[in-house]
Amino acid sequence: MIEVPTAPWAHTAFDLTAWLSGLAFSVALYRWRMRETADRLARKVDGGYFVALAAGAIPAAWLLGSVNSLQGAHPALSHSVVGALAGAILGVEIYKLARGVTGSTGGVFVGPFALGVVIGRFGCLFAGLADGTYGTPTARPWAVDLGDGIGRHPVQLYESAAMALFLAVYLEGLARRRSWAMTRGFYVMCGWYGLQRFAWEFLKPYPRLLGPFNLFHILCLGLVAYGWVYYQRDRRAERLAQERALSVPGSDHQPV
Repeated sequence: MIEVPTAPWAHTAFDLTAWLSGLAFSVALYRWRMRETADRLARKVDGGYFVALAAGAIPAAWLLGSVNSLQGAHPALSHSVVGALAGAILGVEIYKLARGVTGSTGGVFVGPFALGVVIGRFGCLFAGLADGTYGTPTARPWAVDLGDGIGRHPVQLYESAAMALFLAVYLEGLARRRSWAMTRGFYVMCGWYGLQRFAWEFLKPYPRLLGPFNLFHILCLGLVAYGWVYYQRDRRAERLAQERALSVPGSDHQPV
């Protein structure tokens, strides 16, 4: 069992580090590969896009996080990353529907979000039991003691490692200008984040909502479904656009 020094202020410290690192990373990605994606987003949306994003993310983070934590043994208000992501998606999709915006607009957020989770989950770990994100007891040799003498699954590190793996694959995709990374990375990220977190939720002592599933299980399934459906829809739209381009008559009246 590994003893982990904990302090409640660690969460805030790592959150700030995650935000600043994500901001710097977004600038680096823009200069490297995301300039075209960012410029395309700027042509499609206005300031209302970011208002809709914040209006969805902030209340959903606190509402869904608190709905879960208020059912626990020690009721308290809290916020949730998966709640913020789900709320942001809802807010943005409503905005896009109202403005007639089509296609993915989340590409610029993929790298910063993934890096933010990688760093931020260390804050959850070092914040200890007070953070409420600890895992269930286990006898595994890598179990962590957060101050109560009980070995627990380091679910925070599981999630951090899973998103670090995604980030490595995503950066490789950008380096090779793969279509999924350049144009549909946000949908892939949502699917992967939802899938890996769905697995780790079984290792958390959260109150069950439906059978063996807690609230976050349900949200994660929603993210997986969203990522899959929108990824496939975007691919179909891309293929149709290519087919239309190939069928345009050339100067000799032959398809080009």
